[in-house]
Amino acid sequence: MFAVAKLFVAGLAATTILSTPVANASAWMVDASHTRVGFAVRHFFTPVDGHFERFDVKLDWDRNDVSKSKIEAKIGVASVHTANAKRDAHLRTPDFFDAANFPEITFLSRSIRAVDATHFVASGDLTIRGVTKRVDLPITLLGVTDIPPMMQEMMMGAKRVASFDGQLVIDRRDFSVGTGSWAETAIVGSDVTISIKLESMEK
Repeated sequence: MFAVAKLFVAGLAATTILSTPVANASAWMVDASHTRVGFAVRHFFTPVDGHFERFDVKLDWDRNDVSKSKIEAKIGVASVHTANAKRDAHLRTPDFFDAANFPEITFLSRSIRAVDATHFVASGDLTIRGVTKRVDLPITLLGVTDIPPMMQEMMMGAKRVASFDGQLVIDRRDFSVGTGSWAETAIVGSDVTISIKLESMEK
């Protein structure tokens, strides 16, 4: 069910996205083919996971002062995929996401703070089904490395790569995901774990 780096953050089905830089931050290209926006929720007692196949993530990252960084994500609700076509179709209906009326899940960071050298928290607005809540998205920097010169051309001229892992838990009922009898939690649990594994490149 649900949204955004540890974001929060597969890509408008395989597009590489450029972001508009903020002051003193570098715009990083998100490698959609190596990025995954996923979720997990309980069905009775069994964890069920899925992901969204279309998304647009913009990342401005200042490695020296993370407070100057910014994350923006848009996720195509209709692209939900749980390896079960019947379930996916149901998730798109007004019982859950109502994709026809609310086609996107969005996350916009308002501030990012460093916990230590590799852990950050992005505080921002998460919007699902037209409901916006302020959330704190923990993000782990998995690593940064230079791309070997002989590989840079095939990597669109990028000189370095960074990977991030974001994860948070939300209550789907806070965003009206699950209406009528589906608001009950006996079958579909209330807690949804959102995860984003993001790979990005800097020229």
